[in-house]
Amino acid sequence: MHIALLGIGTMGAGMARSMLRAGLEVTVWNRHGEKAEALAEDGATVASSSAAAVAGADVVLTMLFDEEAVTDTAAEFLPHLADGAIWMQSATVGVAGTERLAKLAAEHGVSFIDAPMVGTKKPAEEGALVVLVSGERASIQSLGPVLDAIGSKTVEAGDEPGRASALKLACNAWVASLTAATAQSVQMCRALGVDPALFLHAIDGGPSNTPYAQLKGGMMIDGDFTASFAVDGLTKDLGLMQEAVTGTAASAALLGPLYDVFAQAGRAGYGSEDIAAVVEAFRV
Repeated sequence: MHIALLGIGTMGAGMARSMLRAGLEVTVWNRHGEKAEALAEDGATVASSSAAAVAGADVVLTMLFDEEAVTDTAAEFLPHLADGAIWMQSATVGVAGTERLAKLAAEHGVSFIDAPMVGTKKPAEEGALVVLVSGERASIQSLGPVLDAIGSKTVEAGDEPGRASALKLACNAWVASLTAATAQSVQMCRALGVDPALFLHAIDGGPSNTPYAQLKGGMMIDGDFTASFAVDGLTKDLGLMQEAVTGTAASAALLGPLYDVFAQAGRAGYGSEDIAAVVEAFRV
């Protein structure tokens, strides 16, 4: 199976290596070419354009930053897809954005699968992402070798593009909530004269503990903001969450404040740092 992976960001390189380890043929392209070129030593073919990357590909996997980047890239590659190729769209673009991209694919007669990922840099490198998928079942089944290579689990959300993206937004709302809540407790401890490590120790082993709180809390305490999921990326996703729930039975009461604190961290210069840097937004 020949895969064209478009977008070599925080997760793309790990995904490419996971597919190469599984014996898949992988061609990579990135708007900043040096990131793609680094994968040549791992056995990937590096393309000079997205149109060249998709030539002969069975699956085109887009892993770009936002809907605008995906739409611009799709305009270049869609006319060059081979008959029967599947577009596996994995960038987080929201529900409405996914529906617009699915319509674009239909206009070109291309099978489209909504396939965002749960997980960050390390799971991508280990082939242990959780892949959320929705779309035509036959196309999902044909993606089996790709899904097995990059993921530890596949969750099918329905037969309509947009359902998997809706689930991804719900998952990322949970991630944002946990991260911000951990940051608040860490900074409360500091402000009140308590070692914040004692907070993590106090919840460890109890029903309120999570491995995620221990991980991000430790990063906050150490000031280690090496990015596995960047502040700007989650801020973008929180905007998509608010857009998605507008006019529905779900309230955005928590999403607004979450957006504000992550956006504040971004404005403070932490936009490209890990979301653990949101702890800086809790300083006054």
